[in-house]
Amino acid sequence: MSTISVFDMAGNQVSETELSDAVFGVTPNEAVMHAMVVNYLANQRQGTQSTLTRTEVSGGGRKPWRQKGTGHARQGSTRAPQWVHGGIALGPKPRDYSYSLNKKVRRLAMKSALSTKVIDNNLIVLDALTLDSYKTKTVVEMLKALGVEGKALIVTAEADAKVIKSAANIPGVKTAAVNTLNVYDILNHDKFIVVKNAVGKIEEVYA
Repeated sequence: MSTISVFDMAGNQVSETELSDAVFGVTPNEAVMHAMVVNYLANQRQGTQSTLTRTEVSGGGRKPWRQKGTGHARQGSTRAPQWVHGGIALGPKPRDYSYSLNKKVRRLAMKSALSTKVIDNNLIVLDALTLDSYKTKTVVEMLKALGVEGKALIVTAEADAKVIKSAANIPGVKTAAVNTLNVYDILNHDKFIVVKNAVGKIEEVYA
């Protein structure tokens, strides 16, 4: 068990908490994290790109000139790929890019990403994150008090509408609940800010 400081929203250290070595203390596996990031990005692809083949382009039903005797190369349609306004040869068609990784790989990747934040001292634990109203200024002041610069991921135990909307307009800041947490977001943000009760949930899921 490693011990980490717990801060309040004003940036003051209020206590300490222990992190499970089974989740936050593993040796990071870069290959597995890379595989998980590639998988996440592939699953985000819409796959709706589409081009028209020569059979789908309008026109071209008549043979442009007779087969022999004109001096031209033989042609059967003005919509063949070599013609202007012709169809596309071997172009992309709608497809599903998504695929899945097995459960052990996904769990190891998550543990590796979380452990990376601990090793790099980029994990910040908050004792609580409560907002009385939808106020971006409150979140900005909290990040400033915690000394957070650049991209930050704020993780709560449950989805909190006030936190989500208050942080939505801050460049580089993203919010997530424990059940929506993913390896890509963890690695893509410099600071990992997590509420204390969310730490318990993460350990409960991944320990």
